[in-house]
Amino acid sequence: MVAHQLDEQITSRFRFDQRLRVLDVGLGQGTQALRLARAGHKVTGLESDPAMLEAVRTALADEPEGIRQRVKLLEGDGRETGATFLPGAFDVVLCHGVLMYTDEPDPLLAGLARVLAPGGLLSLLVRNADALAMRPGLAGDWDAALGSFDSATYTNRLGLTVRADRREELTTTLTAIGAPLHAWYGVRVFTDQAPDAAEPPPSPEWDRLLAAEERAGRTDPYRAVAALLHLCGVRG
Repeated sequence: MVAHQLDEQITSRFRFDQRLRVLDVGLGQGTQALRLARAGHKVTGLESDPAMLEAVRTALADEPEGIRQRVKLLEGDGRETGATFLPGAFDVVLCHGVLMYTDEPDPLLAGLARVLAPGGLLSLLVRNADALAMRPGLAGDWDAALGSFDSATYTNRLGLTVRADRREELTTTLTAIGAPLHAWYGVRVFTDQAPDAAEPPPSPEWDRLLAAEERAGRTDPYRAVAALLHLCGVRG
């Protein structure tokens, strides 16, 4: 879903033939980085986990030479972007699944906005602090659900205590750093209870599931209770 939403924002902002400069902060398994490189864009990936970075290098080695040449991988967590990259160095900056591990997200976000070119797109994927009670509540864990209403932290599926973000607060931050919120989506509205290792259902059920998630992710009030929020800011 995030890939479709991201493509929608890129298509609406840039020429179809424009080769974009992309920074992927916390690229994880490299899913988005490789996908965008295959589309012809030049991608720089930052990852703080050496093992994860090596896994992406291994995956990249299987790609054609033209795609390999469009990807640059660096070890880092995004907090020193100002010292590493020039202002306006990128057209698109991705920061997906990173803010929950950051105690103070505002300096990180300010640094990311600084390296965006005018009109550039900042794509954030965050845990939704306004819906933290949904997962334990739907699972019947009433104590955890009740404790989630007044908390901005949660225990993720890795067993780590991490933080979530509220859309209103991030909207304020994005405005303050010069990349006001342009669009936002909900992610995992209906499917948050599915195990991470679950195999997708066969078509046509899979197609109907994706259609329902896509529709809910852009429709009120459903998107407001999604497990994750995808926020897109645009550099002024």
